[in-house]
Parts: sequence; C-alpha cells; structure tokens
Amino acid sequence: MFRKVTLLLACALCVSLPAGPSVDPSAVDTAAKAGAVDSSAVDSAAAKAVAADSATAVDTAAAQVRKAEKTPPVPKIHPISNPDIDMVFVKGGKFRMGCQNLDGSGCLSDERPRHEVKVGNFFIGRYPVTQKQWASVMGINPSNFAGGDWADMPVEQISWNEVQEFIKRLNAMTGRKYRLPTEAEWEYASRGGASGKGEQFSGHRFLDDIAWYDYNSGGQPHPVGGKQPNELGLHDMIGNVWEWVGDWYDKNYYRESHINNPKGPRLGAERVYRGADFNSAEPNCRNSIRNFNKPGYRAINVGFRLARTQ
Repeated sequence: MFRKVTLLLACALCVSLPAGPSVDPSAVDTAAKAGAVDSSAVDSAAAKAVAADSATAVDTAAAQVRKAEKTPPVPKIHPISNPDIDMVFVKGGKFRMGCQNLDGSGCLSDERPRHEVKVGNFFIGRYPVTQKQWASVMGINPSNFAGGDWADMPVEQISWNEVQEFIKRLNAMTGRKYRLPTEAEWEYASRGGASGKGEQFSGHRFLDDIAWYDYNSGGQPHPVGGKQPNELGLHDMIGNVWEWVGDWYDKNYYRESHINNPKGPRLGAERVYRGADFNSAEPNCRNSIRNFNKPGYRAINVGFRLARTQ
C-alpha cells in the first residue's frame, strides 16, 4: 500500500508539472506511514494534498488521521438487568401535613402552617433505591459509599436531574410508570398513611428503632431495611439518606397549598428532598422536616425512593 500511495502521488506529479513547488517525498512517506492506521484515509488525504500542490497539507492530513485514530471511543452504557423494585400499596386518605408539637420543638417556618391534605391511592418503594438497582439501569455506580455491602446500600451522589433519567430508562425497560413521590405522598407514607398511629418517628416512639442518624450511624449510610419499618412496612423513611421528591421548593407554599393531591409550586429554582440522613441530629429527624437544593445538586447523603400511581 505504501508503494501504491507513492506511485499514485508520483504519477500525479508527473502529469501535472506546474511552476509551483513540488511535493516533498518525505511528506508523502509520512502520510503513507499513517496508512498503517487507515490507508484509505491517507490515500484520500494525500490526493487532496497533491491537488492543492502543498507538502504542508499532506503533513497536516496525516497528522489528522493519526489523531482521529488515537481518540478513544465514547463509552457506552449498557443496562445489566431489570431491577426488582419492591413497592407497597398506600391507600389514599387525608392527614394534617406539616410540623406539630409531637415532631419536636425545632419546627421551621417552611414546615408551617399545618394544613389538611388529601392524597389518592399510590404505590411507594419499600426501601430507598439501592446502588445495585441504580447500576442495573444506568450501568454505573456513582455512590461515595460503594464498598462492602454496596449492593444494598442506598444510592447517593445523584442529582434530581439524574433521577429523572434513571426513571425514564426504568420505565422503558419495565413498561411501568415510575416517578418520584410528591411531598404530600412522601409525608403521608412516612406517617403511616391511614394506619398511622401518630407516633413521633415514622411509626415509632424511639428514633433508634427506625433510623440511622448521627447517634448510631458511625457517620455513614447503611444497607436499606436494617431498621424496623413503619405501619405501612416502609423502611428508612427517616435517616440513612435524604430522599428527592417531585416538588419544586417554596418556603411559603404551605400557606397556599391545594387540598387535593398537591404537587408543589408550578415553578421554582430548587427541588425538595425529605427524611433527614445518617448525620442528622435527633431533633431534625421528624416526618415534617424539609430540605432543598438545585436539581443538579449531588451529595453523599442524598438519594431517593420511587412511587407510581398504578
């Protein structure tokens, strides 16, 4: 092939004998050497260079061929398998949403006023989404705490926007209509739904029974399901990792919230996450506590759980 390229170039030079400068044979050799990478690309590049009667063009073309070949391919993400999402049916009902005296004395202004809310029937994840489930859909595991029993650890370091991509892919894989729960659905479920007994900590009197928090977590999240569930059979609603929900955040929203199936403000700059985390102090581990950040925000203490209507 090297000889073919050289002969073609030489013949082209013999036929056209303009007064301009001739092509440097070393430049042709350089282009030919690049042919070990892609000979057809070199032939094309050399021919164009001859037509332009420029040795510099030949050198440039050969360099471009080599550079293109050395550029690594864009990695592709291949899903591993359909994840098994354990969902719990929640019968709809009405409840008083927001902070109350039983939730502790640290209630913040955006948790008030308490107001009546009605939610319809829905399903919600028994556990936060795990690292194994995330990786089975996305092909990667972005979590900080990915050692040891990583498969059953809650996924973290994922943004609200990335959760939307996860849900999009999961729905395509399963034919379901998964989504994030609304704030109202999340709090209703955390309080035990229609079966809730009004206990302070998601169905229990003592926080240590149901949550990984600053007193017992050792400064890190733990595999899901390690603590007792609430009345609905839901684990880790309080502590372990904060959980993204679907709503935009507005500190004054509770003053104007709809009664029936509220979905939060129509617009906003931050998204809400609920439930506290492994570093939260006991006074902040209440059903009504709210937190928020931009949709692109990632942190080692923020994950999510799924919901669906049917």
